[in-house]
Amino acid sequence: MNGKQIVLGVTGGIAAYKSADLVRRLRDAGAEVRVVMTRGAQAFVTPLTFQALSGHPVHTELLDEAAEAGMGHIELARWAEHVLVAPATADFMARLAHGLADDLLTTVCLATAAPLSLAPSMNQQMWANPATRHNCNVLQDRGVRLIGPESGSQACGDSGPGRMTEPAELVAALFTSPPALLAGRHVVVTAGPTYEDIDPVRFIGNRSSGRMGFAVAAALSAASQPDTNGTPAHAPMAPDKEVPDYPEGSASLSSRSGIGGVRVATYPSRGSNAGRSKRRLNR
Repeated sequence: MNGKQIVLGVTGGIAAYKSADLVRRLRDAGAEVRVVMTRGAQAFVTPLTFQALSGHPVHTELLDEAAEAGMGHIELARWAEHVLVAPATADFMARLAHGLADDLLTTVCLATAAPLSLAPSMNQQMWANPATRHNCNVLQDRGVRLIGPESGSQACGDSGPGRMTEPAELVAALFTSPPALLAGRHVVVTAGPTYEDIDPVRFIGNRSSGRMGFAVAAALSAASQPDTNGTPAHAPMAPDKEVPDYPEGSASLSSRSGIGGVRVATYPSRGSNAGRSKRRLNR
């Protein structure tokens, strides 16, 4: 994480006190940290604490007169190589899921092209609420990474999932890739030209190079094994070979294989029956 530029967002949860330790651990790992605090977070920890630990002024206001052109949120969004919000409250996650940009932190999250990770922290019943579960699904579908929460005793006296992941584990999680989207899946892809017989002599075909199919197979390979740069296995098929039918989800194929799974012609043309054509030729 040497020199990695991280924007740490701190929202108004009781776990905000852990974020001070998180800043220290991120800096120990070699990261440069800029902190953004919501008004709720400032009720738990003062900005001065994070300024002392990060070595930079803490950002709290959307319209910053000290920033170039008064657009501090755009400067932060462009500067960040990764945005981590810890703790991320149910309220913050709901606003982010609905695309609201009513404070500095939500605006930075919407304006950045950097990867975004959230460390949820809330009461166990709030975490289990269908509205929160829906918001989590929406955010994950958009590529937001959720780290945690952990299960255990909570400040309110309840026990269950909702505790913010510990700072040391959050730092470790930033070093590791999230689980592969297609890990363990067996994917079948076709590539190259297709041919459909009209009669024993003529056929309909195309000049496909197969590049699109190989590009799809490469993308699937990357999605199944994020830590490798493997090339999908492929076996070019001769034009006079018939494309075999492979069963859907064939378990014998590895996730890095690329073999055809779609038919050459779903609706063969009339007169493609070789026997009928032979009879006509014999006449």
